Amino acid sequence: MRELVLLLGFAATLRPAPIITKVEPPYWWVRHSINPVRLLIRGSGLSGASVKTTTKGVEVGEPRVNSGGTYLFVDVTVKSPGPHPLKITTAEGSTMAAFEALTPLPREQRFQGFSEDDLIYLIMPDRFANGDRANDDPAVSKGLSDRGKPRYYHGGDLQGIIDHLAYLKDLGVTAIWLNPVYDNVNHLNEKEKYEGQTITDYHGYGAVDFYAVEEHFGDMGKMKDLAEAARRSGIKLILDMVANHTGPYHPWVSDPPTATWFHGTPSKHLTESWQTWTLMDPHAPPALRSSTLDGWFIDILPDLNQDDPEVARYIIQNTIWWVDSIGLDGIRQDTLPYVPRKFWHDWAAAIKKEHPAVRVVGEVFDADPSLVSFFQGGKSQFDGIDSGIDALFDFPSYYPIRRAFAQGKSIRDLAAMLAHDYLYPNPGNLVTFLGLHDVSRFMNEPGATLEGLKLAFTYLLTSRGIPMIYYGDEIGMPGGNDPDNRRDFPGGWSDDARNAFTASGRTPNEQGVFDHVRKLAQLRRDYPALRHGEMKQLGVSDDIYVYTRGEMIILLNNGTKPVSIVTPAASGTWRDLLDVAGHIPVRDDTMKVTLPARSGAIMARY
Repeated sequence: MRELVLLLGFAATLRPAPIITKVEPPYWWVRHSINPVRLLIRGSGLSGASVKTTTKGVEVGEPRVNSGGTYLFVDVTVKSPGPHPLKITTAEGSTMAAFEALTPLPREQRFQGFSEDDLIYLIMPDRFANGDRANDDPAVSKGLSDRGKPRYYHGGDLQGIIDHLAYLKDLGVTAIWLNPVYDNVNHLNEKEKYEGQTITDYHGYGAVDFYAVEEHFGDMGKMKDLAEAARRSGIKLILDMVANHTGPYHPWVSDPPTATWFHGTPSKHLTESWQTWTLMDPHAPPALRSSTLDGWFIDILPDLNQDDPEVARYIIQNTIWWVDSIGLDGIRQDTLPYVPRKFWHDWAAAIKKEHPAVRVVGEVFDADPSLVSFFQGGKSQFDGIDSGIDALFDFPSYYPIRRAFAQGKSIRDLAAMLAHDYLYPNPGNLVTFLGLHDVSRFMNEPGATLEGLKLAFTYLLTSRGIPMIYYGDEIGMPGGNDPDNRRDFPGGWSDDARNAFTASGRTPNEQGVFDHVRKLAQLRRDYPALRHGEMKQLGVSDDIYVYTRGEMIILLNNGTKPVSIVTPAASGTWRDLLDVAGHIPVRDDTMKVTLPARSGAIMARY
């Protein structure tokens, strides 16, 4: 009986041998500005673990394991390239964790950044083109793919983008921005519903693995293929990233690596209050700021705690891992205001230390230029912090652009908004746009016309800032609010009735818009003044707007009737590069330009 009791006691003390399910990051680079790199190893039975190197190419620090024995943090100093598996040992046994050190990618034509010299094109991968039917599963077999349902997977992928780089090059695009390609959950999202129905995370913003590509889009190999194909085409690559939150099904949600990894838990957390104004208000109480910074986005998406140093380091390393793995030129950062500005300062500094030219554009979805400008890097704000963020989306100008050119209202509001440019450390770094994936399409605005769309593009590609086109706007695609604004590009699927990637597949109206945008892109490329020339406002009324870019003069008639505009000009003869106003001689230091209704002219002197 005593022997049986001893055996039972011994069995009670047995713990399982360590099991490894994930190593993040799976590889790193020699000669990197971050060295050592901190690994986050997920598994089970890790309590009391030691970590040893099996090669001389890395050095390993002392590990730290969370209370549940499910996560292990360890610093690895990378010395030479090659596979460097790590041996993880506990009293119950040993197992191996794969890790590799790589030689960095060549810097030539990579990590270039973006600027006013670029024309950005936003692509939602699932809705652009299906280039590889093989990766339609597991979405098809699991009932997650249905082109008839606007919030299911439709089959667009990275190969579809590769297949249409020539189309983008012909349009004049020099950089593409992709919505997130993080791996998302492979079942219906029961947490967020649309019209009472479950949905999928086809959009990429519900990450369950920050170190993997969504398999419906391809894999990391295909992501690298896209980067290289774009580079050969002279097109830069900007990737969407999310530092504020995870998807609701990320493994961390039920088992966080640290006790403070998230703000709150699924059952007890703050709801995002959206009061972003409190962040720039020196008088705002801490409780209001906390509800903005610490709340769960749409009360569903778990809010990462960047004040936890392990979270901060994880995000910084993950960002740079994507940049270095692919050779990225830029980053679009989602939900920028909902993350502490101190973190953005440190995050941006880490990026610049390794890749000084790589640039970041942040999303501050607000019409108030004083709020948007508060987040641009270049100067310290009242909190003593310079965010280090290069560029921001020009949402303050987006709204008057829509009112003027789509709804036919006064253009004066647009000129008045530009008067707030003094608020920005660098207004030329603002990314300007007519629409994107979070708003209805231009052509769905009340009163929108193709003439108004063309005129809006004339403004977009001749004004200050970095212009961006949302996929399909170059052919005037319609679409209401999300998800209707995310329709499939016609011709991206082999069974589509027509192919708008080709001239023969476009309607006359679509071709008219496409030709106009392509012409504007060509002019912006050929005339440096349209990219870098100083912008000065010469005159504005409810219907007329006249401004210069360097030595060039742009005239816009947003009215419903032809007008004759008299404007100051240097002596000589001027010609309209859009072939609307013709050739205009200057008399008495002025020129008179006649414009049809809803049209514009770009005047250059002979």
